Amino acid sequence: MRYFSANRYQLIFLALLVLCSVMVVRQFEARKEQHVKMRESFLLLYTRGYKPQAENLYHKLINDAYKLSIEQLQNDSSRLLLLVDPGSTESNSSNLIWNYYWTVNKELEKRDETILKQALRLADEVK
Repeated sequence: MRYFSANRYQLIFLALLVLCSVMVVRQFEARKEQHVKMRESFLLLYTRGYKPQAENLYHKLINDAYKLSIEQLQNDSSRLLLLVDPGSTESNSSNLIWNYYWTVNKELEKRDETILKQALRLADEVK
């Protein structure tokens, strides 16, 4: 008991630090889940013919694409790849799913360049 009363402020600080850390981790997970829900809702609405509602979600997804982690972008790309033909030569400008797929892949390409440079630098350091 003497230990707790002597170190009361340090223990309170430690408990507060742990609590805040848990809250931050939960917020990150909630954002990931929210993005997946939004993407899946967009796909469902668009494929079922609810174009105006799907467009609202599409614009939100496009605006948030640069904020996503590489893992989320890769998940989006692989999910959308099941629904689009990436080698299609026809005009896909009116297909929102294809446009989102293209945007995600362009964002991945931008980030892959920096990741590739980091990987090359790391390989040179290991030599």
